[in-house]
Amino acid sequence: MAGLIRFALSQRLLMMIAVLLLAGGGYYAFKHIPIDAFPEVSPTQVKIIVKAPGMTPEEVEARITAPIEVELLGIPHQTMLRSIAKYALTDITVDFTEGTDIYWARQQIAERLNTLWSSLPGGIEGGIAPMTTPLGEMYMFSVEGGGLNLMERRDLLDWVIRPALRTVPGVADVNSLGGLVRSFEVIPDNTRLSARGISMDKLIQALQSNNRNDGAGRLSDGEEALIVRAEGRIKTLDDVRIIVVDNKNGIPVTVGDIADVKTGALTRYGAVSKNGEGEAVTGLVLSLRGANARETIAGIEQKLAEISKSFPDGVAAKVFYNRGNLVDKAVDTVLHALLEAIALVLVLLLLFLGNLRAALVVALALPLAALFTFILMHAMEMSANLMSLGGLAIAIGMLVDAAVVVTENMITHLAHTKTARRLPRLHVIYRATSEVAVSVTSGILIIIIVFLPLLTLQGLEGKLFTPVALTIVFALSGSLVLSLTVIPVIASYLLKEVSHEEPWLPRHLQALYRPALAWCLDNSKKVFVGAGVLLALTAAVFMQIGSTFMPTMDEGDIIVQLEKLPSITLEQSVALDGQVQKNLLKNIPEIATVVSRVGSDELGLDPMGLNETDTFLVLKPKAQWHTPDKAHLVEDIRKVMMQTPGIAFGFTQPIEMRVSEMLTGTRGDVAVKLFGPDLAVLNEKAGEIAEILKHISGSSDVFAKQNEGMQFLQLTINKTAAGRLGLDSDSIETLLRAQVEGLNLGIVQQGIKRTPLLLRGNSNTSNFDNLQITLPNGGHVPVTAVAKL
Repeated sequence: MAGLIRFALSQRLLMMIAVLLLAGGGYYAFKHIPIDAFPEVSPTQVKIIVKAPGMTPEEVEARITAPIEVELLGIPHQTMLRSIAKYALTDITVDFTEGTDIYWARQQIAERLNTLWSSLPGGIEGGIAPMTTPLGEMYMFSVEGGGLNLMERRDLLDWVIRPALRTVPGVADVNSLGGLVRSFEVIPDNTRLSARGISMDKLIQALQSNNRNDGAGRLSDGEEALIVRAEGRIKTLDDVRIIVVDNKNGIPVTVGDIADVKTGALTRYGAVSKNGEGEAVTGLVLSLRGANARETIAGIEQKLAEISKSFPDGVAAKVFYNRGNLVDKAVDTVLHALLEAIALVLVLLLLFLGNLRAALVVALALPLAALFTFILMHAMEMSANLMSLGGLAIAIGMLVDAAVVVTENMITHLAHTKTARRLPRLHVIYRATSEVAVSVTSGILIIIIVFLPLLTLQGLEGKLFTPVALTIVFALSGSLVLSLTVIPVIASYLLKEVSHEEPWLPRHLQALYRPALAWCLDNSKKVFVGAGVLLALTAAVFMQIGSTFMPTMDEGDIIVQLEKLPSITLEQSVALDGQVQKNLLKNIPEIATVVSRVGSDELGLDPMGLNETDTFLVLKPKAQWHTPDKAHLVEDIRKVMMQTPGIAFGFTQPIEMRVSEMLTGTRGDVAVKLFGPDLAVLNEKAGEIAEILKHISGSSDVFAKQNEGMQFLQLTINKTAAGRLGLDSDSIETLLRAQVEGLNLGIVQQGIKRTPLLLRGNSNTSNFDNLQITLPNGGHVPVTAVAKL
């Protein structure tokens, strides 16, 4: 250490250049460190989402979920495999051990899926979800204005906004929610089919075989070559109508002769409504794993500003959730704490050292140590968030310890006039620094060692508290190096005249301290007894204090989760959401905007049922609130929600909700899971447990998931009757799916737009008994002739 101090004082110009480089490098690192409000706590996780239109939850689980789960077993480093099967959708989540490369994990999953995919039911779609995290939802907006209907707004989102935003660095995907997805619909008329003797298979084959462009090769035309291109693709509804299905006695039978062709919409599995004014269309931007939140959001805002110029008149993308606001608030909170701490330390140094220049010398250790920390954070690929910057704020008081000791000892040596005048000034500073170097180093190392056990934490605890420990270790290490090198050099320039007297504040404090110390030494038994009593009281009080893993971060906005009867229709669910929105806006003046999302999203990342709604409450600035704090506001909202019958509800926040889902697969602070073969028994016991939990002190918003109540119209196929008519189970089930859900027969390419081509019936419960099944010979029989309803 003596050699390090000697080198620094003998190369003062070099040390000042090093300080400038440290400042520049620290500033660069701070500007390029990924910034987010919350640390990335998600494990290496891969999601698989498979959509199976029209398939019931039981069939999804048996035919899709279970085979995929079995195929995924045995992948190295796998720690957890869980899934959820719902109507027409399955969501499978695979977690891997910490440190597993995410690209390697996704490759392993993809290889297993490729092996299995051909044996899964036909007509399914999906695969590995975008490479985002449960905390990746960072920007939400609605498409409004211009007099556009739901289908036109959804078209604008899907084919203009979404492709543009996906080009922004850091964006994994854009999830489309709400509105109507445009489709070409062919609705066969059973009467006209029967009259012309056309089977459903012929209609399906005709539609599939007349929707393709192709190339035939190349011809020579003199000295030029011609590329032969055959156009047979559907472009308009009229193109669908003129497709020939069959030829009867030389007369072509077209699709228009036996079916109605119109513009329709895909079957919806979810919807969005806003402010009690009806349905809306919203986009949700998902960030890539490890992306810089602040830079990504800046890129999103810039891209939206660019493309909004091409929107139809009056149309705008109105933002109702921006993670950047939370990031700015979180970072500003920590930076304000840092600045206040620096100012306070500077004042205290001035009071205790009694020398403005000495106080400035010591205070310079704070920003330089912070810059040193930012450089190491950038090198370690750490992000700046509440936890990592919080660690720096915690360390502020400790960062000046070494500098205070070194500077105070230099003042003491310089105050001895005889020695200071007899020896060169730099030599006096060198002797003063060397004298306390071992003590300073030992003290800092002891503090660093105290925080080292935090670096051994694993899992969620490690992801949360390791950044705290690392930033403290980085900052203290930087302060130690600076105290032995830079601080003596700066002191050699700034410390000129040094007073021989003790500063005023320490002098008066010692006048109080000396008598107190003397009394304590004379009454040691009383001191020990008093300390023991205080220790016992502290232990007793500590046992009465509640504990939690970490405090709840105020994210600003509130989410109210609603659950209704499982058998509710999408239309009724949206209507009920609208009523809730009106009640909230009418009775809670602190709410600015209410956006409700019911059912599943486009990508399937959040597979809710039609009876489940996330109600997003955007709050006004706190200066406009009538309630003192957020807790009182939540209680006011709870009172309003209790006025709406038929719903269960709970409160959460955007990030808090996703963290809970990531850890347990459910939402809420505490989740109780039951396992067993009998669903009726599980539902009964779940209700009993919920009633018990409601009476536990401190619990609120307790409800059991509704796993029963969904109504089924079940068809049991009579294989003998079907076989006698030349039918089989597969053809009957395909026909039923075409009549109810709709059968996707391809796409209609219109520029970059891809419009699904659907074959769909017009059946409902009132005429389902008379649903006609087309026979291979063109005849028809009612569905009741081959199946029992």
